[in-house]
Amino acid sequence: MEEFTVKPDPADPRLTRRVVGWDQDGAPVEASIVVERPLTLYLNGHEIVTMMTIGDHPAWLAVGYLLNQNMLRADDELAGVDHDEETGTVVVRTRARTNFEEKLRKKTLTSGCAQGTAFGDLMERFDSVALPADAVLRTSWLYRLLRKINTAPSLYLEAGAIHGCALCQQDRVLAYMEDVGRHNAIDKIAGFMFANRLGGADKIFYTTGRLTSEMVIKCVQMGIPILVSRSGFTAWGVELARQAGLTLIGRAKGARFLVLSGPDRVLRDMDARDVVTEDRRAGRKGSDTDG
Repeated sequence: MEEFTVKPDPADPRLTRRVVGWDQDGAPVEASIVVERPLTLYLNGHEIVTMMTIGDHPAWLAVGYLLNQNMLRADDELAGVDHDEETGTVVVRTRARTNFEEKLRKKTLTSGCAQGTAFGDLMERFDSVALPADAVLRTSWLYRLLRKINTAPSLYLEAGAIHGCALCQQDRVLAYMEDVGRHNAIDKIAGFMFANRLGGADKIFYTTGRLTSEMVIKCVQMGIPILVSRSGFTAWGVELARQAGLTLIGRAKGARFLVLSGPDRVLRDMDARDVVTEDRRAGRKGSDTDG
């Protein structure tokens, strides 16, 4: 698969809007702001959830959401995914019946921004996933990935107020998604993997968001053994990562990073003193810790 098969498009007029405001001195200024819109997801004709999203890649978002909520399985066959931009709906249809009715009986409000809702038992598949022990992350790959992601054109650099997630293989960025909530971004990646029949065993996942329990659980469910973030950790996120054998790396900025789980996968083949630091504008990407 080619690098940056999917990437942000800050020039897409649907995703940002120019508005006039006033700065600290009262002078008029023009700024770009991210547009968010509701998207209602249906599974086999039944309404599941309404998500606030920037609106790109609705099919991947819908399928990835259902996969990460365990309402779809990786081996389920889809009969179709229909998106209606005018009504703000996306309908996922499967060839066989699902057990979503049981999932809807349990609702857990997540700690993520955009008030995401997780259905069913969050740990339903977590304990059964065996992550590959032979996966590795060379620090030379990590430094190249960070630079590529942080210097790529993005909605964050255009307007801010957004999170990004990237699916990587060695030092290559395969897909880079953004959305108003980090959970939407990771769900888009899950849908992208499902559509392209990509496994997670040899992949690296990057997120600009905090390394919370939900992010760890979703990454494990996707079968990805290495999770990296520019942001920090929560205690339960670290505990679950250690339980699952997930390599968890946070505070990855410039030449610095912190490994709190799975250190044996990290191969230090590049001296941090040789890392070319990012310029200040790129260095701010994903530094928000509030979502």
